[in-house]
Amino acid sequence: MTAQTDYAKSLSEEFGIKQEYAQNIITLLDEGNTIPFIARYRKELHGTLDDQTIREVSERLEYLRSLEKRRQEVFTLIDELGKMTDEITAALEEAKTLSEIEDIYRPYRPKRKTRASVAKEKGLEKLADTIFLQPDTAPAVLAKDYVAPEKGVENTEEALQGAMDIIAENISDNAEIRKRLKNIIRLNALLTAKAAGEEEPKSVYQAYYHYSEPVSKIPDHRLLAIDRGERQGCLKVSIEIDSSKCLTIIDRLILTSHNECAQMVKAACEDAYSRLIFPSVEREIRSEMTEKADENSIKIFALNLRQLLMQPPVKGRTAIGLDPGYRTGCKLAVVNATGRILDTAVIYPTHSEAQVKKSAQILKNMIQKHHAEIIAIGNGTASKETEIFTAKCLSEIPDKVSYMVVSEAGASVYSASKLAAAEMPDLDLTLRSAVSIARRLQDPLAELVKIDPKAIGVGQYQHDMPQKRLGEALDGVVEACVNQVGADLNTASPALLSRIAGINHTVSNNIVAYREENGAFQSRAELKKVPKLGPKAYEQCAGFLRVPESSEALDHTAVHPESYRAAKKLLELCGYTTADIPNDRLNGLKNAAEQIGLDNAAEQIGVGVPTLLDMIEELTKPGRDPRDELPPPLLRTDVLDINDLKPGMVLKGTVRNITDFGAFVDIGVHQDGLVHISEISEKRIHHPADVLMVGDIMDFRILSADAETKRISLSLKGMEQQ
Repeated sequence: MTAQTDYAKSLSEEFGIKQEYAQNIITLLDEGNTIPFIARYRKELHGTLDDQTIREVSERLEYLRSLEKRRQEVFTLIDELGKMTDEITAALEEAKTLSEIEDIYRPYRPKRKTRASVAKEKGLEKLADTIFLQPDTAPAVLAKDYVAPEKGVENTEEALQGAMDIIAENISDNAEIRKRLKNIIRLNALLTAKAAGEEEPKSVYQAYYHYSEPVSKIPDHRLLAIDRGERQGCLKVSIEIDSSKCLTIIDRLILTSHNECAQMVKAACEDAYSRLIFPSVEREIRSEMTEKADENSIKIFALNLRQLLMQPPVKGRTAIGLDPGYRTGCKLAVVNATGRILDTAVIYPTHSEAQVKKSAQILKNMIQKHHAEIIAIGNGTASKETEIFTAKCLSEIPDKVSYMVVSEAGASVYSASKLAAAEMPDLDLTLRSAVSIARRLQDPLAELVKIDPKAIGVGQYQHDMPQKRLGEALDGVVEACVNQVGADLNTASPALLSRIAGINHTVSNNIVAYREENGAFQSRAELKKVPKLGPKAYEQCAGFLRVPESSEALDHTAVHPESYRAAKKLLELCGYTTADIPNDRLNGLKNAAEQIGLDNAAEQIGVGVPTLLDMIEELTKPGRDPRDELPPPLLRTDVLDINDLKPGMVLKGTVRNITDFGAFVDIGVHQDGLVHISEISEKRIHHPADVLMVGDIMDFRILSADAETKRISLSLKGMEQQ
């Protein structure tokens, strides 16, 4: 097999893009370019696709290459056995999935000892082949010649049984049969679950003790819950289908007559289906279903993470972080507008009346001493009590201070990390958490990049996901977000720098070491002096790093150094200079370029129109932060209790997490409320993410609030008019 898959053609058809663009992406990736760099600075070569689409193209390319590699391997293995035919070659060339290729290879794959292999050792393969042809001769007559006590075949019955075993295995290895049965099972089978034992104990899986749902329709979150119940030994799960439908398909493909031999072959078909094919296909389809559910859940996890990381920062304000706790107290840390630690303390707002009074005084003193304007409260143990305590303190002081409850997921992991120890060597682990909580409110992205994205907890069943795949997907999200925002070369942490395109952990540490030894970078070009940051790495990272201290005005923007000459030529063409970059005078740049003609202007400065438009946007708003275009986070000054909630009340809330079945919303009651997918829109929607994003702030109507179960049901229906 010499024909190679035309990857560009396949990707073009699958993603609906020009074949030329698909080929350019392949070339750019093979040359070692990063996805953020390709998305931002090579738009002319791929038609302005976004980074997410390019990442999906990259992942699909990797799959197609793995598929091609396995196709070639299987061809070689079968050919070396001397079994290759034109039909097998054609089937391999047409196979679109790894599963199809493995089914083709199945008859030739070395097997462990089976009933069929034992029968073959007894010399019964030729008898099986003869019976399979379904001649009019009686099977017993055919079998007489194969009775051989010295080989372990004592009589014709044993010979015929051995032949049946061989026929059954051959049928089970038939790729066409397996393909058709998989299709009919996918379309018609039911996934069923019941209690694993005779008893039905109370558990979180009670809803699945008498459960069945079509394989083709089961939602991902239900499938993952059932899978978990099965792994924990609480559920017994199986796929059920009318076997007659499957046997009819096998009979149509195999049976050619109605004689005695055909009846034996029909019996072998039934044996092959029940003993070999169905159990194997059931496992394969269950695995396929779980893989699909995992992949979809990872996509939702990635979407939630992207939206969480891109939450607007609360810039220019001194913040207090409160890490709640009962026995060991509540850890408090004050950080200035740039995140530098100003003060720390431990207070006890849940202890005795005297301790509560003392804690209140400490918090008030901290606010006034450091002119703090915002407070971030972790949402862990004792968060509710800490929130009530904080709201009361704020009502007793004249200072205008507001607070927000933030997720502290991963804070403890970060606090115990080497990175946290290096950043805050003099602080106790718990105080480091308070610092992290404060910084999360000031700049979510800069702080959360320090934490393994899997520990941030914004997805369903993340611990059940294939961890390698989950890690790859989430790392891609973090990389995309960091590069979309960019970083200040002279203030960014090593963790943030390591997420910039082209920079690994070693180089990020080298950048910080260079900065500490030589002082602030004075230009992007100075990056070239950093050890192990070569020309390729510089090309990839330079555009995403800002240098406010540079005398080169373009170093303050996202214009890539390779385009500086073009940018200056554009400014000159439109009657400006780089001296105008920090000023509002460049607001007319786009109009000036349009008067010249975008195509004409692009040609004159030597770039494509997409790059020209990006350049104009950057020059007009140098160093812009895309997060600033989003609504600011919802800060509160008081707290509600779940008992205060009544059906029909309308409260403003913030979407915290999105799942397949709905979204969890912070409405200022400590316990998040759930707006079910059926209550999100008057129109039927496929997924909550079609309408909502993590961080969305809007009005929600209370449907019900149960203080005992701590369940709050919300609705968005009809809220558009309010």
